[in-house]
Amino acid sequence: MSKVFDMELFLAAVLTGSYATRQRHLRQAKFIQAEISKRWGRETPWTWQRKHVTWFLEHCLANRSEETRYYYVLTVRLLTCRLKKLWVFKCQAKI
Repeated sequence: MSKVFDMELFLAAVLTGSYATRQRHLRQAKFIQAEISKRWGRETPWTWQRKHVTWFLEHCLANRSEETRYYYVLTVRLLTCRLKKLWVFKCQAKI
C-alpha cells in the first residue's frame, strides 16, 4: 500500500506570503504534479528531472496567458528551491 504524496507538507518549508498566495502555490503545485504524473509516471517531485518541469512549462501552459505562466514559474521556483536544485527557468511573461 502506497501513501499519497502530500504537496502541502513538501512545500511547507518554503511557502511564505499571505494565505491566498500560499493556497495558489499549493493549487498550482498539485496541478504540476498531476500533469507530470499523468505524462511521465513520476509521482513525487523527488523523482522529477529538469526535462519534466520544462515539458510542463512549455506544453501544458502553451495556451495560457502570460500572467498565468508567470505565476506558474514562481511556483516552479519554489519547488526547485525545496528540491535544492540549481535549475533555472526563464519566464516568457512581460509583467
